[in-house]
Amino acid sequence: MKPLKPSQRENKRYLLVQGKNLKTNIEKAILDFIGVLGMSKVGLGWIKTKYPQKHKKDSVIICVNREMLDSVRASLCVWPEKMSVEKVSGTLKGLGRK
Repeated sequence: MKPLKPSQRENKRYLLVQGKNLKTNIEKAILDFIGVLGMSKVGLGWIKTKYPQKHKKDSVIICVNREMLDSVRASLCVWPEKMSVEKVSGTLKGLGRK
């Protein structure tokens, strides 16, 4: 199979999220707020970092589709347990800079 052209690939945005029980809470928040169809449009991905000491213990990096960024941020804000998006970037390298 031929690889996709850069213009046909999904544009991703990387989010640094802080809170408690993030693995389950992020998925539940998006599913409750956007629904199953929206969850598939988000294209949620979990990123493992090489340097975990740069970020706090209760934080995680996720990647989402660029068009659904506002919906993801809204779903994290309305979730009862506190989760906050600390930074959004188009690259992982830009996310690491402060």
